[in-house]
Amino acid sequence: MDSGVLIPLFPLRILPLPGELVPLHIFEPRYKQLLRDVEERDVRFGIYFDHPINNERLGSYMRLESVIKRYPKGELDIIVKCEDIFSLTEQKGTYSTKLYPGGKVIFKEIELEKYPNQELHEAFHTFQIKRGISQKSNIFNVYQIANELNLDFPERYKFMTLKEDKQQIFLKQKVVYQTVLMEHEEKSRDIFHLN
Repeated sequence: MDSGVLIPLFPLRILPLPGELVPLHIFEPRYKQLLRDVEERDVRFGIYFDHPINNERLGSYMRLESVIKRYPKGELDIIVKCEDIFSLTEQKGTYSTKLYPGGKVIFKEIELEKYPNQELHEAFHTFQIKRGISQKSNIFNVYQIANELNLDFPERYKFMTLKEDKQQIFLKQKVVYQTVLMEHEEKSRDIFHLN
């Protein structure tokens, strides 16, 4: 039985979703070494979701999008993008001969072109209009919707552990809830008048 592919790991208390762009400040020597390898050899790495709720040992497979700033002492501000989700099967203190950790992972092979069903599409479109966003193109995938909702860690984790059909139901509930909150906020603004 295959126990997974060995990749570099960056344990953090975040769970980026597929397609999400994440800013990171790199300052520890081991992760500065990781970023050198990422830049020089176009290496992908995993952000392991280092959180007590992570019973399924999920993480996000990331690639470097851009380096925003380099500091004199070697620190970096970077933007990375999530390409896939993985399950960690074995964690190692170091990756090969490097300072940074590694781990064996099994990729979920997420399809970024997973589009919402009609109900979710319509609910999200209404949500966007309430937010004052009118898009000429109404094409968005399920992960773009999840990223727009600013889900907290438990919600992100739950979303990524659900089966595909349940993910859409979960997102629709979140979209409807946030739309209702915005409507209540609008009503409360109408009730109170400044003197």
